[in-house]
Amino acid sequence: MKNLIRGEKVKLSDYTSNNRLEVEIQIESNFEIDITCFGLDANKQLTDDRYMIFYNQLLSPLNEIRLHSSGNGIGTFSIDLSKLPSTIQSLVFTATIDGNGTMGIIHSGSIIIKTNGQPILNYALKPTDFKNEKAIIITEMYYKSLWRVAAVGQGFDGGLAALLTSFGGVAEEEQGTITQPQSVAPAATITDKKVMLEKRLEKEAPKLLDLSKKAQISLEKVGLQHHNAKVALCLDISGSMAHLYRSGKIQNFAERILALGTRFDDDGSIDIFLFGKNAHDTGELTISNFNGFVNHLIREYPLETSTYYAKAMKAIRQHYFGSAQNRKQPLSQNVPIYVMFVTDGDTFDKEETTKHIQESSYEPIFWQFMAIGESNKDVKKGFFKSLFQSDFTFLEQLDNLPGRYIDNADFFSVKDPSAISDNELYDLLMQEYPDWVKAAKGKALI
Repeated sequence: MKNLIRGEKVKLSDYTSNNRLEVEIQIESNFEIDITCFGLDANKQLTDDRYMIFYNQLLSPLNEIRLHSSGNGIGTFSIDLSKLPSTIQSLVFTATIDGNGTMGIIHSGSIIIKTNGQPILNYALKPTDFKNEKAIIITEMYYKSLWRVAAVGQGFDGGLAALLTSFGGVAEEEQGTITQPQSVAPAATITDKKVMLEKRLEKEAPKLLDLSKKAQISLEKVGLQHHNAKVALCLDISGSMAHLYRSGKIQNFAERILALGTRFDDDGSIDIFLFGKNAHDTGELTISNFNGFVNHLIREYPLETSTYYAKAMKAIRQHYFGSAQNRKQPLSQNVPIYVMFVTDGDTFDKEETTKHIQESSYEPIFWQFMAIGESNKDVKKGFFKSLFQSDFTFLEQLDNLPGRYIDNADFFSVKDPSAISDNELYDLLMQEYPDWVKAAKGKALI
């Protein structure tokens, strides 16, 4: 079991692949304390009061959230994340104190998250973290490409009323009901957040801003200028890639993909995965850490022998969907995953790779493969290509791979990633993805 500290955020998939959880909250105090779970939308607003689960409303509409037991400072919930509607993007667990009590005088408190009865995460509240607050947000489960948990420990002096107002609701404590406020400041929309990100780029990373604008042009050409997706970059770290890393070409390429990510998402980051003999989930490349990122990465993860695509694909599916199971039914979520998969060699696990492509076609994930070397799909066709081209036959076959729910992969090759212009690269990245987006919507994947 991992003990969280205040302000810490973790990926739930690092601790369990199970979507069914139990949440136990206990706060000891001489005053009456009520425990509540709020199901909020992407803007952290309570747009459906049926998702306020407390002593007076024990179940959500489809039993996704159930309060099994409650008492003074005690709340035990069962949650099935897979059943939550796409409108619920955050579960916030709170405590409010009655009478003259304040959170600064509680004796102790904790929240334990379990799966199959086994504790996986714990956050202990410290009375010294609070003073005159009448309500606190203890912990939040939120969806950002995958479910995550944050140990919040944030207090509200105004108690339940202040807490509900921050979520877009108002408490009528004498009736125990909720009404919508007459005037609530609108939450920032996704468009607003992207504008704020652009201003941040202008100040902190003008180089990325220039690339981001070029990416936007390509997106506008295919009608995806308002599209939202999470971007992942998956890089080959087999030994044959050494010269590409040493030359700075992979660093340059990573920056170009990060710039695409700033157009698809508003958090200024993309997820990085590596593969060679093994697969590695290495964290995020962001507009704050991108300078020299790849050199640091390769020092931490030295180049490896062999090339195994499937190991990386498994790690990516587990990261975003909690598992890499043999899926035969569509999985739906609001934000799809765009994977930029870069390699310079053929894989040793073709059968497993094929299965991952087929099974992930039921998931909201698109695989954009780019090989470094000449092939039949080389974007710069040379006169002697047929004599000296690399063998990427397997990747070339993925476009016509049978046994898929929808076509979820594209492939092209470049002899040198720095030899194609930014505009050309972004156009290449949007060759098949727009059609996949349409198909995914039609098949209820997004």
